[in-house]
Amino acid sequence: MYVSSFIFALGVQDPQHERIITVSTNGSIHSPRFPHTYPRNMVLVWRLVAAEENVWIQLTFDERFGLEDPEDDICKYDFVEVEEPSDGTILGRWCGSGTVPGKQISKGNQIRIRFVSDEYFPSEPGFCIHYNIVVPQFTEAVSPSMLPPSALPLDLLNNAVTAFSTLEDLIRYLEPDRWQLDLEDLYRPTWQLLGKAFVFGRKSRVVDLNLLKEEVRLYSCTPRNFSVSIREELKRTDTIFWPGCLLVKRCGGNCACCLHNCNECQCVPSKVTKKYHEVLQLRPKSGVRGLHKSLTDVALEHHEECDCVCRGHTGG
Repeated sequence: MYVSSFIFALGVQDPQHERIITVSTNGSIHSPRFPHTYPRNMVLVWRLVAAEENVWIQLTFDERFGLEDPEDDICKYDFVEVEEPSDGTILGRWCGSGTVPGKQISKGNQIRIRFVSDEYFPSEPGFCIHYNIVVPQFTEAVSPSMLPPSALPLDLLNNAVTAFSTLEDLIRYLEPDRWQLDLEDLYRPTWQLLGKAFVFGRKSRVVDLNLLKEEVRLYSCTPRNFSVSIREELKRTDTIFWPGCLLVKRCGGNCACCLHNCNECQCVPSKVTKKYHEVLQLRPKSGVRGLHKSLTDVALEHHEECDCVCRGHTGG
């Protein structure tokens, strides 16, 4: 009866149902018996719904936090998780007692919280989550650093993404509470990953030149490495890529020894191939705040061979 009274007051035992709480002011929810040992074998679900539509809900965890420890850094047994109801995205799942979870902000005027305990090893003190209303425009104007990365304007987010040197650091920044799960999902094979990278073969070309001639050729009109911005190359300002720049072969150098009888020679590509590069793609979700994360192939032009031609003519 003691446990049943907590279930009635705090949530529901059936994981398919949830207790709806209308949020118009500050409040809190917590595990049964907080800050003491919570009961075993429970599933409690709360959906917080702001009374107004154009606001967000911010969650702040109490410093007193302790659930059953994870196994292999994964919360398998007792945990509390926060979900975005609009698209089912799990914003974070936490257990153990090493670190207090960080603040969470909904993408709309609703957010769902689920608490699960199995039949073994309950811990204390459990958890307590304080909630309050956040007005989006005020938050952005006063303290944009408090917003989730996905809430930043796309150009600001692109600048932030570009600064990271490793994929792990980038995913940690985008999903601080579930970065390991996101990283694992990113590399899970799917039928969309076609492995098209570098599908066009390179043509073998043997040229009999003496060393001096070869040195001149290498520094004249030849393909060479250039760094290009993917967004600029693809004209995709609605999408962020990481890495943001890739190395491609493009014609460069001069045409000092141009054999054509014309006033001015220019170095142009005579053989162009399309090569596929696998990169991380970040796209805003339609209708809600958040980012779709996926590995995708981008096709970029590479110049395999270059020729000197009279200006105004195109390569063969």
